[in-house]
Amino acid sequence: MAIETPNYPEHAALGALDSRPVDPEKLDWSPTRFEGVEMKVLMEDKETGLMTALFRWQPGAVLPFHEHTDIEQTYMLEGRLEDEQGAIGPGEYVWRPAGSRHVARAPEGALMLSMFHKPNQFLDEGA
Repeated sequence: MAIETPNYPEHAALGALDSRPVDPEKLDWSPTRFEGVEMKVLMEDKETGLMTALFRWQPGAVLPFHEHTDIEQTYMLEGRLEDEQGAIGPGEYVWRPAGSRHVARAPEGALMLSMFHKPNQFLDEGA
């Protein structure tokens, strides 16, 4: 199966059509290439880029200018995420259409659940 929860051995014995419960507490936070942004991948398909992940942003973290190559969805659990179009906070949800572009910031830090159909394309030099 191409879709998996990386580094989650509890799924090894499951059948092809079995549900795959995931306890995020059993996953380690992994750094991303962006300072102050960590993630726990809950589900991913490396072949297509489909991914659901928890993201933890430290206060002041910034995700540089990028394009959403397909729909991206985010549900905020803690903190605030903002861009040029506004901000969302705890209990709020936003989705962005394919082709949308922005710089995302978490001035006070944030914890969010995000779902991607395909990976973002980063447009800043050196990103």
